[in-house]
Amino acid sequence: MELTKAVEKLDKYHDRLKTGKAAKIKPSHLKKVAEKLRASEIALRAELEEATKADKKERLERKLAFVREQQARARWLTEQLDG
Repeated sequence: MELTKAVEKLDKYHDRLKTGKAAKIKPSHLKKVAEKLRASEIALRAELEEATKADKKERLERKLAFVREQQARARWLTEQLDG
């Protein structure tokens, strides 16, 4: 799963925005990160439906919450670039 790389890119984009280098962020790159996060969410939801052990379900729910938080960050960053 490419979740780690997607989150790292999102962190770098946030750092660029903070330092005033937002012009270097390409909307197409941000869109690609958002698509990867969406794919991760779909995969995690499918895995969660198949999970039978409580501890595995709990772990997957934490991962899913993390992915959704990153999606919110990506949406916020997109709004900042568009605005």
